[in-house]
Amino acid sequence: MAIPSFVDRVTLEVAGGNGGHGCASIHREKFKPLGGPDGGNGGDGGSVILRVDPGLTTLVEFHRQHKRHAPNGEPGRGDHQNGSNGDDIVLRVPQGTVISDRATGEMMADLSTPDAEVVVAQGGKGGLGNAALASSTRKAPGFALLGEEGDAREVVLELKVVADIGLVGFPSAGKSSLVAAISAARPKIADYPFTTLVPNLGVVVAGDITYTVADVPGLIEGASEGKGLGLDFLRHIERCAAIVHVIDCATFEPGRDPLSDLDIIEGELRAHGGLEDRPRLVALNKIDVPDAHDLVDLVRADIEERGLRVFPISTKTGEGLTALRFAMAQLVAERRAAQPAPAAPRIVLHPPAIGETGEQFTVRKIGDGAGGFLWRVRGAKPERWVRQTDFKNAEAVGYLADRLNRLGIEEKLLDLGAIAGDAVAIGGDDAVIFDFAPQVDTGAEILARRGRDQRLEEQRPAVSRRRDKDAAYHAAQDEEAYVFGPRTVPEHPEPVDEADAEEPER
Repeated sequence: MAIPSFVDRVTLEVAGGNGGHGCASIHREKFKPLGGPDGGNGGDGGSVILRVDPGLTTLVEFHRQHKRHAPNGEPGRGDHQNGSNGDDIVLRVPQGTVISDRATGEMMADLSTPDAEVVVAQGGKGGLGNAALASSTRKAPGFALLGEEGDAREVVLELKVVADIGLVGFPSAGKSSLVAAISAARPKIADYPFTTLVPNLGVVVAGDITYTVADVPGLIEGASEGKGLGLDFLRHIERCAAIVHVIDCATFEPGRDPLSDLDIIEGELRAHGGLEDRPRLVALNKIDVPDAHDLVDLVRADIEERGLRVFPISTKTGEGLTALRFAMAQLVAERRAAQPAPAAPRIVLHPPAIGETGEQFTVRKIGDGAGGFLWRVRGAKPERWVRQTDFKNAEAVGYLADRLNRLGIEEKLLDLGAIAGDAVAIGGDDAVIFDFAPQVDTGAEILARRGRDQRLEEQRPAVSRRRDKDAAYHAAQDEEAYVFGPRTVPEHPEPVDEADAEEPER
């Protein structure tokens, strides 16, 4: 099956890269069996970014390749080597693309400016290595933090053409011919209905005003309910500054006339919604046909009574096109003048007040007692800490318990009536469930700090033996000095002459 040339709605599966795990490593060197932690941090995962490319006009790139996954961050290594970050994936989309979350239907961004971009899948943060986790009380941690998983979601990309004027009307009313007559665009033109299957854009110059005109594929009665092509392309006129009705005055279809065509198209616009405030113009086309010229004189007064300006035109001969072109330019100029000038972006920092932390977690008791209950803890910090913990490492679990205790979760649970052994779940549907085991206090001090590393605080046997030998040596020296007195050696002994020396007794 051939890939279509124009695609204005796609569903895209995006996933940010996972963060690399931190490394738990101890520096090893001769005569230094415990040289301190040297595990590096894991790298951050890459993100998926959508960025506007003014040169694009379709979403066809994502028609087949609808899955994009950013690279993962590399894990940390020993010798203080941090893992590299995953590269971001930048996906280029046309200007006017609207991004929404498929699961919730919430709009995430409207990329209507040439320099707009949005992160649709954030990469996960890398875990800290044990070198970064070392402290005065935990000098050589035997654990590291895990990297976080990247965001994963399905997003809907919906293209809404950014044009100043939208041309609407029945099939074969002459919309494509009008675009070709007043601009350099060359859309497909034929004498059968639904010739135009994709919106066509043309750039029009009227005096010193330049604007764009969009040819929306033909609308029919019931287009807002899915009939014909109108349901797929009505969105393309939502951004237009004005709407021009192109009405065929030379149609031979029974039951059709300019007034009924105008009423039907207006009914479809009202059913679509959001277009009531757009100014309208009416272009009565094909007046080069004799019967059509006579019909214009009959319906022109009725249309003008509705407050609409009427322009009889012929895309074949060019009659009336100059007046219509400048009338459209006037509407565009008025719309642009009414819009406020874009304010220069200002970067405003709002640092939190000293001591102000806010509510960082919530605790709720869930269950009626009959089928059991548990304490549900929710909060960005505790849930992130749980995801970073390696539960196969007892020291890492102890470190998590210390963090939760410092955050005040244990104190909150005790205040709410939790007792040792109660089930505590941290997180949502993928929560981790613990048995509540509060720290035991004695006086004002904790008996044992959970997860504390004792390796550097304990004395190695070799060090003990060396210190015992040193102590024995110094004790022996002190005892000798006490018994025999301190040894004295003359600084400069005088030489003795052999002649003067006394002869020893025989």
